[in-house]
Amino acid sequence: MVLKWSKAGVVLSALALSACSFTEEALWPSLTGEDPAENTATSEQTAAQQAAVNSTIASAGQPVLGTTNFEPAPITQGEATGTFVGKKVVTMRGELSQLIEQIRIHNTELQNLRAKTIQDSQRYHGTVAAINARLQVGTTPGNPILVQQFNSSLSDLDRISSDIAQMSSLTQKVAEVSAMSAYMLESVQSTFGLSGAVDEDHRQLAILQDEVNQTVVLIERLLKEVTEDVRRQTNYVAAERANLNALAAGVKAGEIYGASLSNRMVVANTGITSNATRPSFQRTALSPNRRPLVVIRFDRNKVNYQQALYTTVSQVLDRRPNAMFDLVAVSPERVSTGQQSLGKTQSRRQAEQVLRNLTEMGLPPSRVALGASTSPTATANEVHLYLR
Repeated sequence: MVLKWSKAGVVLSALALSACSFTEEALWPSLTGEDPAENTATSEQTAAQQAAVNSTIASAGQPVLGTTNFEPAPITQGEATGTFVGKKVVTMRGELSQLIEQIRIHNTELQNLRAKTIQDSQRYHGTVAAINARLQVGTTPGNPILVQQFNSSLSDLDRISSDIAQMSSLTQKVAEVSAMSAYMLESVQSTFGLSGAVDEDHRQLAILQDEVNQTVVLIERLLKEVTEDVRRQTNYVAAERANLNALAAGVKAGEIYGASLSNRMVVANTGITSNATRPSFQRTALSPNRRPLVVIRFDRNKVNYQQALYTTVSQVLDRRPNAMFDLVAVSPERVSTGQQSLGKTQSRRQAEQVLRNLTEMGLPPSRVALGASTSPTATANEVHLYLR
């Protein structure tokens, strides 16, 4: 099926994608002229928007935090024997008591941080959901209410980042306690070799060794769980920041896109660098055998192509996460020399704007190569997007 975005001046080639392969030959050609199935296209556009909403909601789920409550077991007390070894046992028992108190303090801090992170996350997701709900039904570009809500969501995400920073600091504290517990276990084991001990000293040493062992295991579990919490939450916040960039583009346009395109990509070294000041255009020959993913026709002042562009690129990245793209500025060929020169300049600026939109949606500029060409059949400036 082919979608024709006639009001927006966008012709979108549908993707005929099989479960096992993805080739350029699977892309159907664009259609021109009036389409009697325009109502079907409109309903499919709405379905695509709803799919984007569902994708955003699905990706918004925050990774689960650990739930373990690390409460140390009490220390077994013993009678003083009066020997040198017995005195060392008393001393080490006091050190273990201090270590356990540190564990209790760190455990309390962890539970408080988890509760705060959940609270901040609920606030953040509530704000983002409100923005997406408003964008889903449509609103004005740059709606000031949504702008205010978007700024609030940024602050909420910053709070979650602060929670993660505190968890990371807690990880360092627990690591120090872990080193102390390992040293204490060695001390207890070496005390068995000291002379001048009575049987009661060794009995109490054996009990102390078991309790230090249990404490070491508890600390290792605590350290592992906090480290996992930090890792998952850090990755989550990075993904959400990318999603907020796409959401900002949606607020600016007054329509919903979905999750950031960066969350659908494979990170790879492409070997391509982008010029941040001015994109570089390469002369490109249009091949009739190469079919564009999207054709944006700039035949009016305002062309609403962003939703079609986002939907197409997100579908490609879902199936080929390492995909690269070519963005070609096309100007009419059958015009006067002066108009042709002006058309080339305008089409390149329009291609730069499309590239900026893709960047706002989360697609790195390094994934897109810019080209320029002329067409004998084009009646207005066009921008073509190809899968490389």
